[in-house]
Amino acid sequence: QITTVSGNEFLLQSDIDFLILDWFHAIKNAIDRLPKERSCTSRNLEFKLRRSSSIELLNSLDTESKEPKPEHRKSLIFRLNYSASDTNDRNRVKSRLKKFISRRPSLKTLQEKGLIKDQIFGSHLHLVCEHEKSTVPQFVRLCIKAVEKRGLDVDGIYRVSGNLATIQKLRFVVNQEEKLNLDDSQWEDIHVVTGALKMFFRELPEPLFPYCFFEQFVEAIKIQDNATRIKSIRSLVKKLPRPNYDTMKILFEHLKKIAAKESVNLMSTQSLGIVFGPTLLRPEKETGNMAVHMLYQNQIVELMLSEYSKIFGSEED
Repeated sequence: QITTVSGNEFLLQSDIDFLILDWFHAIKNAIDRLPKERSCTSRNLEFKLRRSSSIELLNSLDTESKEPKPEHRKSLIFRLNYSASDTNDRNRVKSRLKKFISRRPSLKTLQEKGLIKDQIFGSHLHLVCEHEKSTVPQFVRLCIKAVEKRGLDVDGIYRVSGNLATIQKLRFVVNQEEKLNLDDSQWEDIHVVTGALKMFFRELPEPLFPYCFFEQFVEAIKIQDNATRIKSIRSLVKKLPRPNYDTMKILFEHLKKIAAKESVNLMSTQSLGIVFGPTLLRPEKETGNMAVHMLYQNQIVELMLSEYSKIFGSEED
């Protein structure tokens, strides 16, 4: 722990003795190389390095004179206290932690007792839908409604980032199952709403386009003939689980409305593809060229927006 005369505090931590000593010597050498006029500002500097073996290194400079005396600059006090009991202490702590962890109640038990609520962010899509007895999460519907009410004409909608702290606050409110009113003044910035919606999709343990479909969608977008490509994408979409299909349909219908206002909000289908491609579909394990994957991800979203009616319409359409 380093505490400077100005009140700044820094903590450097490691379990490796020689690494701690390297840090100490590096900082000491830096202090020793300071010009005399700058060295004055280093007086009263207390430098402590702690670990389980109780290492303390104290650098004490003259506090009375305006300049540190040469003998004081070199008077570095080392107190190295090693104790065999430290190892025993650590083992006892580990043993107690293991016993505590083995006795802790499961997440399911805590949820059943109502101590931990089911989360919206970070939960599987089908679990959120089952909990709400719906096929589209209520939070997604609320966000879409809010954006269509006051965000269709906003420049850079979905591209511009909202305040992260406010987005995290909104995330907390949603996860606590508090009654959500997106018309409340604290969510006035529509970019906070769009940021939270994108975060919801990013935090799904499995993306809106399930992992097992990723390669199939990539192969479909590679098809050269446009009619065949659309037909192949449509076929894959129809095979998606119901929550994925219904959520995807309502989301893409919404994004299509965003693109229709491109002349005002400057968000084309291509721009929305760039924003939502990596958010909605990604491989389970990153292999090969990530840039190529990203290109296909963007193209898939772009195609599904530009050909929405053919992909999500009825067979008769």
